[in-house]
Amino acid sequence: MIGDIHGAYDKLRAILLRAGLIDFDGSWTAGDAHVVFLGDYVDRGPNGVGVIRLIRSLEVQAQEVGGQVTALLGNHEVMFLAALVFRHSDPQDRYGYREYWLENGGQVRDADLLEPSDLAWLSERPAMATSHDWLLVHADSLMYLKLGSSVEGVNAAVLELMTNPDPDDWGAFLNTFTDRFAFVLGSGDEKARQMLSTFGGQRIAHGHTPVYVLLDEHLHGPTVGAGAPIPYAGRLCVAMDSGMAYREDAGFIARLNRHGIAEVVTFPSGGDFY
Repeated sequence: MIGDIHGAYDKLRAILLRAGLIDFDGSWTAGDAHVVFLGDYVDRGPNGVGVIRLIRSLEVQAQEVGGQVTALLGNHEVMFLAALVFRHSDPQDRYGYREYWLENGGQVRDADLLEPSDLAWLSERPAMATSHDWLLVHADSLMYLKLGSSVEGVNAAVLELMTNPDPDDWGAFLNTFTDRFAFVLGSGDEKARQMLSTFGGQRIAHGHTPVYVLLDEHLHGPTVGAGAPIPYAGRLCVAMDSGMAYREDAGFIARLNRHGIAEVVTFPSGGDFY
């Protein structure tokens, strides 16, 4: 399980290599493992297209040997797609999607290098998934409850939106991602249970909000702990955004089991066990 990558292609490769999931050529070596990417592949960092193509390649390779790669939709994919989808029908950027994307770390190089197959792949990303006892989402938000009452229903609604030509609907969807910290504010554990009872699973893994932000603003833990996933809300949630695009030495990937975090491989050090 790996959270927000934000164009940090070299760091992603290093972490996957240290975790034994790829070889030096970037080829899948994880056998029948299930690797999950929680969204936000682009923006901030220099090589979002490289990240997208690596994940796409691993998705194909994993399937050939009985493994699986799940890559969820993040809000930065939505703003990137909005900037691209409406660039021809709205060349003056009246809706402000290109400006919004650039203000949030959009990389013009990614837009220039993106191919139609990359665009189609991004547009088809699921919003959520389940694996064993885990509910997997990008955002620490209750927004998913407004989109449907099942994983399949939410994903169908998001897929329909991604082919919707109405810019207002895209804007409304983007705005839902501003609702974060759902599981730390107020009765966070109760909200987590509401998500789990609706969509299934025993625990939630999410990205979107960097671990160091949760620690600093709400969990009041030492920010030196930002180098690992953080269980919280009565251990019902695990925050997986390492902030790898924001801090030079940040980045981690975690192996989750039914009981929680089983192993963490960090950048640039080796592995820690929990």
